[in-house]
Amino acid sequence: MSYVDQGMSRSRVWAIVLVAILHALLAYAFVTGLAYKFVKNVSEDLKTFDVEEEPPPPEEEPPPPEPKQDTPPPVTAPPSIIRMPTTQTIVAPPPPPPAPTFIPAPPAPPAPPPPPRTVEPARARANLQSYFSTDDYPSAAQRGNEEGTAAFSLTVGPDGRVQACSITSSSGSSSLDAATCRILRSRARFTPARDNTGQPTTDTVRNRIRWVMPED
Repeated sequence: MSYVDQGMSRSRVWAIVLVAILHALLAYAFVTGLAYKFVKNVSEDLKTFDVEEEPPPPEEEPPPPEPKQDTPPPVTAPPSIIRMPTTQTIVAPPPPPPAPTFIPAPPAPPAPPPPPRTVEPARARANLQSYFSTDDYPSAAQRGNEEGTAAFSLTVGPDGRVQACSITSSSGSSSLDAATCRILRSRARFTPARDNTGQPTTDTVRNRIRWVMPED
């Protein structure tokens, strides 16, 4: 038993002893006929007498738990390093660029054959002056007493007919110039020109016409 428990037991024993003595005194007072005052005083003393039990001592705190020792992790051997043979990658050089392809230029078109040469020029089938008469003299030229020489150029086709007429030198009268080309286109006939192959071809004929006022 601890010291505290022994003190509490002694206090209780003394309290019991005191109570027993008081009871014995009360019994004696009743028996001996003590005065009521004595009894009253004793009773008041008993009322004031209070046996207080000492509070129980505080419970002792349990000892702190022993710190757990950290168990070190098991020592494991490091993994074996397996050295793999290194593979050397050989990168092939890129292929050389293809050689430029030279596309030959298309052959030049063949030169056109030379134009045929006129070997035989066109010839009038009659004298060109013979195609004109006094009846062909323009009235406007007669009223104006107009005369002159008109030079012309005729384009003669392969059929021997005049295809075109142009005045290369004016007679001085527009009516005489116009009459010159009009008459030649409608009346003149030619033997067509021929080229070096013997085929009829186009040719140019140049000449002039003299216009003279008809006599009355």
